Amino acid sequence: MRLAPTLFALALLSFALPAAAQLNAGFEVIRVPDPQGVPIEVGVWYPTDAPTTAPARGMGNIPVAQGAPLAGQKLPLVVMSHGNGGWFGGHYDTAITLAKAGFVVAALTHTGDNYKDQSLALDLANRPRQLHVLIDHMLADWSGHERLDASRVGAFGFSSGGFTVLAAAGGEPDLRRIETQCAAHPGHYECQMAKRSPVRPDAPTAPWPRDPRIRAVVSAAPALGYTFKAESLQALKAPVQLWRAADDEILPDPFHASAVKAALPASVDYRVVPKARHFDFLTPCDDYARKNLAMLCNSDPDFDRAAFHHTFNTAVAAFFTASLALTHP
Repeated sequence: MRLAPTLFALALLSFALPAAAQLNAGFEVIRVPDPQGVPIEVGVWYPTDAPTTAPARGMGNIPVAQGAPLAGQKLPLVVMSHGNGGWFGGHYDTAITLAKAGFVVAALTHTGDNYKDQSLALDLANRPRQLHVLIDHMLADWSGHERLDASRVGAFGFSSGGFTVLAAAGGEPDLRRIETQCAAHPGHYECQMAKRSPVRPDAPTAPWPRDPRIRAVVSAAPALGYTFKAESLQALKAPVQLWRAADDEILPDPFHASAVKAALPASVDYRVVPKARHFDFLTPCDDYARKNLAMLCNSDPDFDRAAFHHTFNTAVAAFFTASLALTHP
């Protein structure tokens, strides 16, 4: 990552933030009404001047200021979409980094595709629809909505979430390609998942849910990359930062991130992480995760996940800062 653009991006963002030596991350959990289902659980991180107190429950040892007042005006918003079977806290270290850089971050737990319930895991159009509901709520009904800048909305997603944010930003998938792919590669993760699920990954009857308010996208290890139509990704107006784990054991190359890269405009900020495995994009594991969620912690012995996340989080914050730079007084 080049230093000059990063410093320039951070300088741009400083015009929207209060004068402070150090911003901290505030945190709260909210429930967002969904007209098509149960309320959506959402974790919200945001910049605050208040001191941090303790880590949020289930989210490692990074302290946050729970329930603290929001700091700043005309703040950019980043919404987060997790992977299959995940939850809103799967990228809490990235969210905290963004909050300290002046972003409000809203990460949802996808209804029907989370660690408790995967009954709708293959209802893929429901994911960008839920993201749209979340953006609506944050910009119109969230307690701090008047201090958000509706012209500066970004989206971050990992795995199925990486698919979600690309679709929500305007990339149109063709889910009929899954059947052809799975006939050739029946052992792949999504193919095994389709066998177990009562829901078929069919194309939606209406156009794919899109949200033109999304102005920048970070997609890490996106699932189902081969389903995207090249013409829709070529026409994607939002800048994209795309990440691929070089040793992705869940979404093997070249069918996912590489397929997305091939279909995106040449301007994509493309990062390949040597020795990284699929779940290395999740927050570094604590003792509980290593004991109870070993599959999510199975990094290569020579891969320093914590060091990578320092680089990853800095690069993601710099990308969103530059892409969502303040363009008005």
